[in-house]
Amino acid sequence: MIMNQDGLGESAKNIEGSSGNTSLPLVLKKLLLSRDETLQVASAHCITAVLVHSPAKHASAFIHADIPEFLFEHLSSSSEVLVWSSCNCLTLLVEEPLFFSKCHTVYGIEAVVRSLQGSLKMNNIELHKQGLLLFAEILTRQPEEIKLFTSSAMCRDAGRALQEAVSSPVLEVAAEALKATSAFLRKDHQSTPPVQYGELQALLEAMLNRCAEFSQTLLSRRPLGHASSRDSEKAILQRGKFLLSTLEGFRSACRLAIEFQSEPSAQENPFTAPSAKKEDTLEAFSEFLLSACDSLCIPMVMRHLEQTTHPALMEVFLSILHNLFVIVPHMKEKFSKKLASSSFIRLTLELKARFCSGLSHSALNQVCSNFLYYMCLNLLSAPEKTGPPSKEELSAVSELLQHGLPQISSRSPESLAFLSDRQYMEGAARQRQYCILLLFYLAYIHEDRFVSEAELFEAVQSFLLSLQDQGERPPLVVFKASIYLLAICQDKDNTLRETMVSAIRKFLEGIPDLQLVYTHHPLLLRFFLLYPELMSRYGHRVLELWFFWEESSYEELDDVTSAGQPALPASLVVLFQLLRSIPSILLILLDLIYSSPVDTAHKVLISLRTFLRRNEDIQVGGLIRGHFLLILQRLLVEHGASPSGASGNLPLLLSLLSLMQLRNVSEQELDSVAMKLLHQVSKLCGKCSPTDVDILQPSFNFLYWSLHQTTPSSQKRAAAVLLSSTGLMELLEKMLALTLAKADSPRTALLCSAWLLTASFSAQQHKGSLQASRTWGLALYPVPCQVHQTLSVEMDQVLKALSFPKKKAALLSAAILCFLRTALRQSFSSALVALVPSGAQPLPATKDTVLAPLRMSQVRSLVIGLQNLLVQKDPLLSQACVGCLEALLDYLDARSPDIALHVASQPWNRFLLFTLLDAGENSFLRPEILRLMTLFMRYRSSSVLSHEEVGDVLQGVALADLSTLSNTTLQALHGFFQQLQSMGHLADHSMAQTLQASLEGLPPSTSSGQPPLQDMLCLGGVAVSLSHIRN
Repeated sequence: MIMNQDGLGESAKNIEGSSGNTSLPLVLKKLLLSRDETLQVASAHCITAVLVHSPAKHASAFIHADIPEFLFEHLSSSSEVLVWSSCNCLTLLVEEPLFFSKCHTVYGIEAVVRSLQGSLKMNNIELHKQGLLLFAEILTRQPEEIKLFTSSAMCRDAGRALQEAVSSPVLEVAAEALKATSAFLRKDHQSTPPVQYGELQALLEAMLNRCAEFSQTLLSRRPLGHASSRDSEKAILQRGKFLLSTLEGFRSACRLAIEFQSEPSAQENPFTAPSAKKEDTLEAFSEFLLSACDSLCIPMVMRHLEQTTHPALMEVFLSILHNLFVIVPHMKEKFSKKLASSSFIRLTLELKARFCSGLSHSALNQVCSNFLYYMCLNLLSAPEKTGPPSKEELSAVSELLQHGLPQISSRSPESLAFLSDRQYMEGAARQRQYCILLLFYLAYIHEDRFVSEAELFEAVQSFLLSLQDQGERPPLVVFKASIYLLAICQDKDNTLRETMVSAIRKFLEGIPDLQLVYTHHPLLLRFFLLYPELMSRYGHRVLELWFFWEESSYEELDDVTSAGQPALPASLVVLFQLLRSIPSILLILLDLIYSSPVDTAHKVLISLRTFLRRNEDIQVGGLIRGHFLLILQRLLVEHGASPSGASGNLPLLLSLLSLMQLRNVSEQELDSVAMKLLHQVSKLCGKCSPTDVDILQPSFNFLYWSLHQTTPSSQKRAAAVLLSSTGLMELLEKMLALTLAKADSPRTALLCSAWLLTASFSAQQHKGSLQASRTWGLALYPVPCQVHQTLSVEMDQVLKALSFPKKKAALLSAAILCFLRTALRQSFSSALVALVPSGAQPLPATKDTVLAPLRMSQVRSLVIGLQNLLVQKDPLLSQACVGCLEALLDYLDARSPDIALHVASQPWNRFLLFTLLDAGENSFLRPEILRLMTLFMRYRSSSVLSHEEVGDVLQGVALADLSTLSNTTLQALHGFFQQLQSMGHLADHSMAQTLQASLEGLPPSTSSGQPPLQDMLCLGGVAVSLSHIRN
């Protein structure tokens, strides 16, 4: 009544009043200015009472009287009552827009923040709540065009005060602080440069941690037994409100990040030195928001959902997830995949079905639809291990999802029934079907199988047949989803009907490339290869796509040297099952090796190698060789002049062919296909140059294994075919001449194969010549001894290669020794290999004439070279050296026994022998040492090995466990004993009988307790027969 009487609300002039009248606001203002705290508090109470009575009517009068200015001043008072009363008054005054247009908040915000900081150090909870309420009202109602914080320091202090408030252990205080925080995170409040993202991050962390702590506290205090359900429901409701306030604050931070994306000055601190590390940036803040949502927001919401579901809370939560797609665009695909794999498609659909049927909760329906729309587009834009759809496809899918998603509010059984409907579908209904199918597809891809596989399998079939009935072609993405779901949901014992397979093929015929509807999954591969109608048309392409996108560690699978067999990836398990049941798939794989890009072809090759190694019971060699023969014939016809340029994958095919040959563990007759392959491969080699290592190495391996892994009769035929290849012989001659050239490791491996092949050809040709001389004119095949091209070899160059071997080339030295051993056994009479002199030769001495074509200097050089190689103690090389030394001494003994004895009795041989025996305990039981001792005993070289030393060896043998020795060692031991017996050196008859009985009790074929060593090996990429090098 007093306010009305004085007309205080009419204008500012009335407030000033005449000199004769004093207004109530001025009276109260004077009381506020008094130094009596009681009067100040009373004045504040009076103002509050008036404003509570009618704030809209009387607030302007107090504002015109500058009352807010003095109330702000009192916020710094040490009196809690006065501060609380002042906050209460100001909270009512801020409801009047005039309060802000007069800029009272700009003047008083510093006082509010400092008061809040001071009051939080007190224990007055009501003061905390009232101060936070005032701060929240100011932050919320402050007009955007009037900047509240005029300095970044003040904004920082405000954020720190809120950070302390949200961490308060008192729930009511923390709840008020959350509301103030949500209002504080406004662009106009934070735009004073520099934006202090680090402070904002600390505030959000405190807010989220307080919410998480509160949630855990309630969970730990959950009543036990039959406690009152009302208390439990109240606690859940309380937690839901607090969580909702927290999420609203977090959503405000997300909106702030989005708004700052268009502000160049807000990207980073403009005052940071160019050379300094930039940490306080919008990018770092955005990534923090994503991380915080992932680690805190999502788990809190999911735990709350286990007890109850609040539509308002889920609306805020899903809008946060939607905002994060925009905030961190470079992470949106990865984030979408994580959400999908965490069942968020199912969660959102269940929300829509529960709350959004009809017209209810339209805002939640829109948020759910927007979230699903962006998540689906993100998932479709960056699919796992397949190419992304084109812009046109994405545009069509975008339009489809925009129109269809808001219409979906049915539960999963209803959606399946709708998808199965075979009745005529209008455009809108069909779009809805498309959306449902895409949602199921994306959920299944990310292992969220919330509908029955059997029911979905039938529903997708009905959907495709409905399309066929209406003559419609679905969008590519929809058909891609349909094929994937059929492949995933198909039971192993259940197959598609023929009409369904035919319908799928018709749909596929209208698609230019299978890649457009391909999804990388082993079961999709099985789907296309299981049905002959699909495999015949699309098997090649689907396998090509499958290997292209396959990312398993294939190199580990191909590492045959590793202990044990590495576990197969699930994808290869499915492929191997298909290969066992449908061997014809192997032919497609062969074509892929030849025609695919090198990376893809390499994966196919390793897969085939692994399959053949692990499935030795499956006989597919004939199938593969026959198809390979067709490929090779086609290549030679199309690229006869330069086969090396025909395909970069030819070496891969050839390596597979050599592996197939190695797979034959027993000697087998070479059939007509094998003989044709030998002819074609030798023809291919003849068209290559020594630099074509990738083609020649696997080809030489195949030829070598073919010669050594077949029966004697087939060896003759194979040798005849290969010796007739003039191009191959010319290539070998060039390769042998390159032995001394500086070469890299691949060239060294190829030289090994060249020497081994030459030794093999020479042995077969010589053996055929001897047999042909006895059965001349009776052979039905070409005469095996016929030579079309002679290989010229310089003996001095060969000896030089042995005297100065390459580093880490023990196998090359062994191969050359194998060739030399063969030549020595043939007395250099081979029609295939001709020794030619190196430059001008001195006049031969008498000894040279006897040893021709060798010279004594060459013999000495060879012996020294053999001794040096033996000292390397490489097992394979040592056996090759001993074999060559045996052949050399036999050659010398046949021409001059004195020279042979002289060579065998050299004092250096004793030093050599004892160097070898010094290799460890029982080293005398190594096969090469036994053979070497046998050789020296045969030439009665007592200066090398005395009778006493022979006795020591025999005593050691008697103590050894012969059952642990290899067959090779036992054979050498047999030879050693036979040599001693023939020379009468077994003086101790009891020992001789004991040793002989032990040996006879262990026949060579079964004597060893050790598993028999495989004779055919691949050492450093070179095909090797151990028996060929040893003997």
